Amino acid sequence: MAHRLDPLLKPASIAVLGASQRPGVGQQVLRNLLQGGFGGPLYAVNPAYREVCGVPCFPSLDDLPEPVEHVVFAVSDPRVEAALEQVIAHGARAATLMSQLVLADDPAPTLLERVRSRILEAGLLVCGGNALGFYNCRDGVWACGFDTRDNHPRGGHVTLISQSGSGMAGIVDCEERIDFNLAVSTGLELSVGLHDYMDFAIEAHAPRAIGLFMETVRDPAGMCAVLDKAQRRNVPVVALKVGRTALAARLALSHSGAIAGSDAAYQALFDRYGVQRVHDMDELASALIMFAQPHEVAPGALVAIHDSGGERQLLIDLADAMEVPLTELAPATARALTERLDPGLPPVNPLDAWGAGGPDADAIMEDCLAALMSDPGAALGAVIHDRSPFGRIYPAYIDYLRKAHAATGKPVFLVANRQGTGTDPVVVEVTREGFPVLDGLRPFLAGVRCLLSVRDFRARTRPELPTVDPEVAARWRERLAGGGALDEVRSLAMLGDFGLPVNPALPVTSREELLAAAARLGYPLVLKTAKAGLHHKTEAGGVRLDLPDEAALLDAYASLCERVGPQALVARMVQSPGLELLLGMVRDEQFGPLVTLGFGGIDVEQMRDFACAMPPFDAATAHRLLATLHRSRMLAGGRRIGTPAIEAYCEMASRFSVMVDALAGVLEEIDINPVIVHATGCIGVDALVVARRS
Repeated sequence: MAHRLDPLLKPASIAVLGASQRPGVGQQVLRNLLQGGFGGPLYAVNPAYREVCGVPCFPSLDDLPEPVEHVVFAVSDPRVEAALEQVIAHGARAATLMSQLVLADDPAPTLLERVRSRILEAGLLVCGGNALGFYNCRDGVWACGFDTRDNHPRGGHVTLISQSGSGMAGIVDCEERIDFNLAVSTGLELSVGLHDYMDFAIEAHAPRAIGLFMETVRDPAGMCAVLDKAQRRNVPVVALKVGRTALAARLALSHSGAIAGSDAAYQALFDRYGVQRVHDMDELASALIMFAQPHEVAPGALVAIHDSGGERQLLIDLADAMEVPLTELAPATARALTERLDPGLPPVNPLDAWGAGGPDADAIMEDCLAALMSDPGAALGAVIHDRSPFGRIYPAYIDYLRKAHAATGKPVFLVANRQGTGTDPVVVEVTREGFPVLDGLRPFLAGVRCLLSVRDFRARTRPELPTVDPEVAARWRERLAGGGALDEVRSLAMLGDFGLPVNPALPVTSREELLAAAARLGYPLVLKTAKAGLHHKTEAGGVRLDLPDEAALLDAYASLCERVGPQALVARMVQSPGLELLLGMVRDEQFGPLVTLGFGGIDVEQMRDFACAMPPFDAATAHRLLATLHRSRMLAGGRRIGTPAIEAYCEMASRFSVMVDALAGVLEEIDINPVIVHATGCIGVDALVVARRS
């Protein structure tokens, strides 16, 4: 089926504008197109030559024997605008533009702005500018102006899309263990974005994995749509996201706004759609190699076999630090290993099985790996080793892999403790056979974490969400339409209307109103200032807790009046000791509302122990995100607070997220801090709602 990017990535014909017989982009583009085996009409355009690299060359696009669908620019920045007009007049539908689009002393609008505007006006599909181009290896279109390795097989299963040119070249040009179907350097994304290339790959190539080197998302709605498609098509996406910047250059009113940042928004995006995040290019390449192998990951965790006790311990330490689970062996597996191991070697995972290294050492290793991978708790396996001299691998290790997989059907990997080489023909051959050979424990363990996480993401059940009363939502959308911060009384009233457990407050402005409120609520009480514009009352000394009787209440109120004025709030004192958590919402400039969950209280901004999620979500998602917090062990409670009802908080968080989704267009920030979680439930005792200004 045709895709709208076919003229760009799978064109019927190509012309290289600025082709040259001299070394450089104008020559290399043609060399790459020829090397890739482009099968359609191919032309060079330059008035100085009659042919370049054996390709017929014409003075201009007007002189070509036929219109072409795609033009590759190999001209300098000062010539781009005139060349662009020629391309548009010629009727080409797509172009690859590698120029930086920067001129010295360029008046506004700049060259970049002028070129972008003209491209969008003409409806031209453009890869770039400031890009390296792309390799559509599946269809033999290598539209790249820089040298690369000699062979990109056409049967690849991996897509790599990078907003960094080096982020693409650094993997594509050097990593022969990955066979790509498509690799793109997107550059400035003048008219075609990251999500567009992903959509083409999913529709046209059905990859086993998509890798992203991501600096930003220029079309959030488009990215969400294509990630949803990847999720539905079971295409894993692995992202290396660089650039962790602040959410906005403004002072946030709420704690939620102060602690969240744009990177939290990207993490929430990745969590929503099951995108696997890695931290460097080694991890990205390793994960893509591992996803490209064709064998399904089983339930359970990692098993590994070693020929060194010390290096086995290294794996244990790194797996613990990286939160990669290791399988605890079943008794039957331990018995089978004991029968085969040399004396003194414990039958545990990870397993040091080398022993005395006698004549049957390799057979012992084979049998033990097969036993490990046959364990019901083994999801995947690995042979962890050191390379042989000159960075090669011992043939016996490959036999371990084949026999263990034949016995279990599970994926198995050969991993060097440190660097090896991805250009060894044996390494490439075995990897393509479906038994990846990898280098370095950290990148491998990052890949294991990705494989297990994708498996678990796919196993999640469809969420059941609370419902929102449409009349309540309509009423509060109208009340919030003017923008600005609500006072605490109205903030708590709004939350209560949506069914959230909050502690309501009564406003007072005099001793008489104060005593009437106290009679209505009963002691003990909390007294808070309600002075306009004072959003963080505790920090300003505007909160008095646990007032047991009328005398204490009147004394606290007199002090409050003297310091900040008579406007105050009275609420019941929440008696039960409990865990103080936070529930909030902040608006990300790209992705809209985000819900924050985490530890709260007066030190929330110093602790910064929180997670973010895109609304709406269910209670199970809230529970899973809480487990990622640094101090998640505290969720179990302790002697002072007992066992907090975390499930009640998770239900509250889910209901809160549904409310946020229903009011998304009119909310800027919300802060419920603290949410006190005690043994029988939870309650929000302080709240701030900030409406969005239109």
